[in-house]
Amino acid sequence: MNIFLVSFVFCLFFLFVVIDLIRRKRLEERYSILWIVIGLLMLILSIFPDFLETISQLLGVVYPPSLLFFLGYVFALIVILHLTMVVSKLHRQMTRLIQEVALLKNEKEEAQKEQEQA
Repeated sequence: MNIFLVSFVFCLFFLFVVIDLIRRKRLEERYSILWIVIGLLMLILSIFPDFLETISQLLGVVYPPSLLFFLGYVFALIVILHLTMVVSKLHRQMTRLIQEVALLKNEKEEAQKEQEQA
Protein backbone atom coordinates (compact mmCIF):
# COMPACT_ATOMS: atom_id res chain seq x y z
CA MET A 1 0.00 0.00 0.00
CA ASN A 2 1.31 3.47 -0.88
CA ILE A 3 2.34 5.67 2.08
CA PHE A 4 0.61 8.65 0.52
CA LEU A 5 -2.69 6.76 0.43
CA VAL A 6 -2.25 5.74 4.07
CA SER A 7 -1.52 9.33 5.10
CA PHE A 8 -4.52 10.58 3.09
CA VAL A 9 -6.84 8.09 4.81
CA PHE A 10 -5.36 9.00 8.21
CA CYS A 11 -5.91 12.72 7.56
CA LEU A 12 -9.53 12.13 6.58
CA PHE A 13 -10.03 10.04 9.73
CA PHE A 14 -8.36 12.75 11.84
CA LEU A 15 -10.62 15.46 10.39
CA PHE A 16 -13.68 13.25 10.96
CA VAL A 17 -12.71 12.75 14.62
CA VAL A 18 -12.16 16.49 15.14
CA ILE A 19 -15.52 17.35 13.57
CA ASP A 20 -17.22 14.66 15.66
CA LEU A 21 -15.64 16.06 18.84
CA ILE A 22 -16.90 19.52 17.92
CA ARG A 23 -20.37 18.17 17.20
CA ARG A 24 -20.52 16.44 20.59
CA LYS A 25 -19.23 19.62 22.28
CA ARG A 26 -16.17 17.81 23.63
CA LEU A 27 -13.83 20.26 21.87
CA GLU A 28 -14.20 24.01 22.17
CA GLU A 29 -14.48 26.10 19.03
CA ARG A 30 -11.32 28.08 19.75
CA TYR A 31 -9.28 24.87 19.72
CA SER A 32 -11.22 23.22 16.91
CA ILE A 33 -10.12 25.79 14.33
CA LEU A 34 -6.50 25.01 15.11
CA TRP A 35 -7.01 21.26 14.74
CA ILE A 36 -9.03 21.61 11.54
CA VAL A 37 -6.29 23.78 10.00
CA ILE A 38 -3.64 21.22 11.01
CA GLY A 39 -5.75 18.40 9.58
CA LEU A 40 -6.23 20.24 6.30
CA LEU A 41 -2.51 21.04 6.11
CA MET A 42 -1.69 17.36 6.65
CA LEU A 43 -4.25 16.46 3.98
CA ILE A 44 -2.66 18.87 1.49
CA LEU A 45 0.81 17.50 2.21
CA SER A 46 -0.42 13.93 1.73
CA ILE A 47 -2.10 14.79 -1.59
CA PHE A 48 0.79 16.93 -2.87
CA PRO A 49 4.04 15.51 -1.41
CA ASP A 50 6.11 17.62 -3.81
CA PHE A 51 4.82 20.71 -2.00
CA LEU A 52 6.93 19.81 1.05
CA GLU A 53 10.00 19.35 -1.14
CA THR A 54 9.43 22.74 -2.75
CA ILE A 55 9.11 24.48 0.62
CA SER A 56 12.21 22.65 1.87
CA GLN A 57 14.23 23.83 -1.11
CA LEU A 58 13.05 27.41 -0.62
CA LEU A 59 14.10 27.31 3.05
CA GLY A 60 17.38 25.53 2.30
CA VAL A 61 16.50 22.31 4.10
CA VAL A 62 18.28 19.33 2.55
CA TYR A 63 15.99 16.56 3.83
CA PRO A 64 12.27 17.50 3.52
CA PRO A 65 10.97 15.13 6.24
CA SER A 66 13.23 16.91 8.74
CA LEU A 67 11.36 20.15 7.98
CA LEU A 68 8.09 18.36 8.63
CA PHE A 69 9.46 17.01 11.92
CA PHE A 70 10.70 20.47 12.92
CA LEU A 71 7.33 22.08 12.15
CA GLY A 72 5.57 19.39 14.18
CA TYR A 73 7.96 19.99 17.08
CA VAL A 74 7.39 23.75 17.00
CA PHE A 75 3.62 23.23 16.81
CA ALA A 76 3.72 20.85 19.79
CA LEU A 77 5.71 23.36 21.84
CA ILE A 78 3.24 26.14 21.04
CA VAL A 79 0.26 23.96 21.99
CA ILE A 80 1.96 22.87 25.24
CA LEU A 81 2.76 26.48 26.13
CA HIS A 82 -0.81 27.57 25.44
CA LEU A 83 -2.30 24.72 27.48
CA THR A 84 0.09 25.49 30.35
CA MET A 85 -1.14 29.08 30.32
CA VAL A 86 -4.77 27.87 30.39
CA VAL A 87 -4.06 25.52 33.31
CA SER A 88 -2.29 28.32 35.22
CA LYS A 89 -5.26 30.64 34.71
CA LEU A 90 -7.69 27.94 35.88
CA HIS A 91 -5.52 27.27 38.94
CA ARG A 92 -5.63 30.97 39.90
CA GLN A 93 -9.40 31.02 39.44
CA MET A 94 -9.83 27.88 41.53
CA THR A 95 -7.69 29.33 44.34
CA ARG A 96 -9.76 32.51 44.32
CA LEU A 97 -13.03 30.53 44.38
CA ILE A 98 -11.82 28.37 47.27
CA GLN A 99 -10.97 31.50 49.23
CA GLU A 100 -14.38 33.04 48.49
CA VAL A 101 -16.17 29.85 49.58
CA ALA A 102 -14.16 29.79 52.80
CA LEU A 103 -15.12 33.42 53.51
CA LEU A 104 -18.80 32.74 52.78
CA LYS A 105 -18.74 29.65 55.01
CA ASN A 106 -17.18 31.69 57.82
CA GLU A 107 -19.84 34.41 57.43
CA LYS A 108 -22.59 31.78 57.50
CA GLU A 109 -21.20 30.21 60.69
CA GLU A 110 -20.94 33.63 62.36
CA ALA A 111 -24.52 34.47 61.36
CA GLN A 112 -25.73 31.14 62.80
CA LYS A 113 -23.89 31.81 66.06
CA GLU A 114 -25.50 35.27 66.31
CA GLN A 115 -28.94 33.74 65.73
CA GLU A 116 -28.35 31.13 68.42
CA GLN A 117 -27.25 33.80 70.90
CA ALA A 118 -30.27 35.98 70.18
